[in-house]
Amino acid sequence: MAIRNVVQIGDEILRKKSKPVREFDEKLWELLDDMRETMLKNNGCGLAAVQVGVLRRAIVLDVNHMRIELINPEIIDSFGEQIEKEGCLSVKNEYGYVKRPQQVTVQAQDRYGNEFEITGVDLLAKAFCHEIDHLDGVLFTDKLVKDYREPKAKSKKNKD
Repeated sequence: MAIRNVVQIGDEILRKKSKPVREFDEKLWELLDDMRETMLKNNGCGLAAVQVGVLRRAIVLDVNHMRIELINPEIIDSFGEQIEKEGCLSVKNEYGYVKRPQQVTVQAQDRYGNEFEITGVDLLAKAFCHEIDHLDGVLFTDKLVKDYREPKAKSKKNKD
């Protein structure tokens, strides 16, 4: 496994649509393992393959102590609404409020090509939507309801 570089906003690859995964082989497994290690090293909870420069429809997530891999994911149902603050490993130090469904059901494949469905609520639903958006060249900053930037740390002045 290896830590890969996370592509940053401004790089045109982030705006491209990722291609479906057709080969479920050791090359894919290595990519998924590298993505997970890269995500964890950068304190993320989700990472799409495009964020490490690979235009394939693959996502890794680590949300609520669940490790999830989604290959060729599609949202097949959604319900409700939530507006929550989001950030992104490809958009450092910027945050914003985005409207997402409260509950999302995704159809995907695992690393071996087996199809499955998974439903997420709250944070997991938000993570599914955020990462699937990446596969279509969409960033959370494209969907902001309102901006929010972390305040810069105040420097302490000496009182000598």
